[in-house]
Amino acid sequence: QGLQRQAESIDDLLALALEEKDDSLLDSFIRDISGVTETVDTLEFRLTLAGKNDRRNAIAAIHAGAGGVESQDWVEILMRMYLRWAERKGFESTIMDVSPGEEAGIKSAVFQISGDYAYGYLRAERGVHRLVRLSPFDADHARHTSFALLEVLPEAEEGVDVTIDPADIRIDVFRAGGAGGQSVQKNATAVRITHLPTGLKVSCQNERSQYQNKAIAMRILLARLMELETKNRAEEVAKLKGEHISPEWGNQIRSYVLHPYRLVKDHRTGYETS
Repeated sequence: QGLQRQAESIDDLLALALEEKDDSLLDSFIRDISGVTETVDTLEFRLTLAGKNDRRNAIAAIHAGAGGVESQDWVEILMRMYLRWAERKGFESTIMDVSPGEEAGIKSAVFQISGDYAYGYLRAERGVHRLVRLSPFDADHARHTSFALLEVLPEAEEGVDVTIDPADIRIDVFRAGGAGGQSVQKNATAVRITHLPTGLKVSCQNERSQYQNKAIAMRILLARLMELETKNRAEEVAKLKGEHISPEWGNQIRSYVLHPYRLVKDHRTGYETS
């Protein structure tokens, strides 16, 4: 209603400017109409983020698919892309768990993006991401196609969204893996939590303290349990993650081609850019 009143007032201003042929009034009209247009665009975009969980923080998981070391490098590139995006949006990002690849890159990673509408922005990114490039890991520098699967979940709150009975979980502690030498953990700080009724398993070994790893693993477990509960409760809200999609050819939502030309194409919308 406020915007409507503002638009009517701007309309009167334009009529006056044209009647009096006053350039300063026309300049004022252009400034005011730009402000109103920007506000309308912002409000229209917010309507697309009107889902039940869109305002929440997001927990994202990326998994390497077909493509070996090249795909593991692609997971690391994608994770860096989303962390840089979060930085530019003013969101906070926390890497919760990383499973490094044998030669290079990352087999899988879990990270959290915190901020207003973080889940709303990121939920459209879930799916298979495909990369085409000349592989730096191939002695012949042949062209390779790699795949990575991105899952996005809204952060859940214990006691509000999901209630966990302590008797329903089993907590195992073990030594964190990783590089040799000084990097080897001498104490059992890595934590694996198993939710017995559903069989869901979540592990975390990123932090040096067992307590921190347990807290992070619980946050990931809560998010996965909320997703499962929502899926069971109502099929229409199962859009949170959708059916399991294999990260391979034919399932990609977006392609990033670096050779023989440069192109990013979203296969759902048909939008492409060089």
